[in-house]
Amino acid sequence: MKIKASGKNWLIILVTAVVLTLIAASGILQRLDRRAQDALFQSPKALSGRVVVIGIDEKALKEIGAYNTWDRNVMARALEALAADPEHTPAVTAIDTLYAGQTDPEADEHLARAAAALGNVITASSAAFGSVAAENADGQMYIDDHAILEYEEPYEALKAVTTTGHINAMYDLDGIMRHALLKFSPGGEQEVCSMAFETARLFARHEGYELSEPVTDKRGYFYVDFSALPGGFYDEVSIADLISGRVPTDYFEDKVVFIGPYAAGLQDAYFTPIDRAQQMYGVEFQANVVEALLRGAVKKEVSDVLQLGLLFLVSLIAAWLFIDKLKVLPSTIVTVLLIVVYIILSVLLYGQGSILHVLWIPISVLVIYILSIVMHYIASAIEKQRITHTFERYVAPEIVQEILREGTENLKLGGRTCEIAVLFVDVRGFTTMSERLSPEKVVYILNKYLTMASGCVEENRGTLDKFVGDAMMAFWGAPIKSEDPVYLAVKTAKGIVEGARRVSEELKAEIGEELNVGVGVHFGPAVVGNMGAQKHMDYTAIGDTVNTAARLEANAPGGMVYISRTVADALEGRITATSLGGTVKLKGKAEGFEVLRLETILE
Repeated sequence: MKIKASGKNWLIILVTAVVLTLIAASGILQRLDRRAQDALFQSPKALSGRVVVIGIDEKALKEIGAYNTWDRNVMARALEALAADPEHTPAVTAIDTLYAGQTDPEADEHLARAAAALGNVITASSAAFGSVAAENADGQMYIDDHAILEYEEPYEALKAVTTTGHINAMYDLDGIMRHALLKFSPGGEQEVCSMAFETARLFARHEGYELSEPVTDKRGYFYVDFSALPGGFYDEVSIADLISGRVPTDYFEDKVVFIGPYAAGLQDAYFTPIDRAQQMYGVEFQANVVEALLRGAVKKEVSDVLQLGLLFLVSLIAAWLFIDKLKVLPSTIVTVLLIVVYIILSVLLYGQGSILHVLWIPISVLVIYILSIVMHYIASAIEKQRITHTFERYVAPEIVQEILREGTENLKLGGRTCEIAVLFVDVRGFTTMSERLSPEKVVYILNKYLTMASGCVEENRGTLDKFVGDAMMAFWGAPIKSEDPVYLAVKTAKGIVEGARRVSEELKAEIGEELNVGVGVHFGPAVVGNMGAQKHMDYTAIGDTVNTAARLEANAPGGMVYISRTVADALEGRITATSLGGTVKLKGKAEGFEVLRLETILE
């Protein structure tokens, strides 16, 4: 395909693509784009049944007491209940609550001993992040807005017998928790992975394979493909039920067991992309992350640089097509196809593990489409205005309106052959009159006569071609077809002769001069169109039909209208005319060309 566009259009196309790319890069569309991703990508899925949640819920708070009164013996008894039947224990147990620092030595020892007995227990750590001034390897200062300000981890006895995983909940800028932080290094020490990843990794080892780390962005985050809505992992099993022995062992046998807050008062709930209206408890967020890791549903967000490059390319092509090549209907079809195809592609790639910005390209294509509509409308309005101003110089206003209704296709550069009726009119004795009258009087007479003659042409919907001194040429049948061009031309000719008599009477009374005109009318084929140079052209008619009409006018005496046999035959029964036989010979015409004198037009 050979790409061509005017310089002005190319500038608009390029600027449009650049601006839309910069808008996407600025982050203005981020919130809207995230919402679209949530709606398109996040939906409930069939759960594997490998992950269960035991809640520190309202039932437990009612039976055991307010949470702030619990000591570590409560969690110890819960772990002992899970280990009560050595043949039917969980594969991994994750405790989504922080046990930092020592409190009651006896209770602390009790919990550590229970965790060691159960085995494969994950305990929580947590970091506080903030902004600090830091120095890079080159000695330059910068602001680290992801610095670890504080770090809490399990007390030593518990840490020694469990695996530590952090439980930091990291919001996106819109307050939705779509991502999980894989790991961080507190104080430059050994890396601490998230509780969800450590849980999934231990479960994978229990199942006999190694779990790879998910791909993260430069800050260590990975996108979470949620499996369940809030409440999806919770079967209303309370830690109180577990401690009292009301939970059968087959419920948690060889599974991942999460124990964590599941009551509104414990303030551990977050908004997630799978349900933006209802908060999800943190323990269920952890369960969703583990479920995604175990089923291999790890997603990678495609580089913004790559997506911005694609956006620029698509915007450039779309702008070229819509602004410079396609009309409105094809542009509409292409717009819909591009948007639908891109959304389908986004869904397919998401299934393969790659995340695209859902709205960058659709919004850009839609903006370009709307821009092209506006530009086409403005161009059309300008073109219509130009045509109106141009043709109002030649034809009556009603003809201009009809041309505009028909469209500009009738006004192509160059010429086309049309059947037209041509009229010429000239003042008899004008040269002699000009010699004996002052220039002012000549101009006055000429303007008065030409105003009358052109008025007759406009009244009969003709195209006024040109004035040449005291002569005037007009035609009918172009630029738009006329239903009765010959009749209108003859009617105009008769009107000019009668109008000349009235003007003559007025001139005689005013300045003592008389006016006589001769008129010629012929009908036939002629080439009609814009003739001349590129920078200066006239809308005119040329050909033998025009020449013949001029010859007829040149031979017509004052007050007479000469017509050809072609005209007379076309108006048979509608006019009366007298044949002049061979008494009038037209220059350039062979013997036998019949000339007639128009007498009357019948009603």
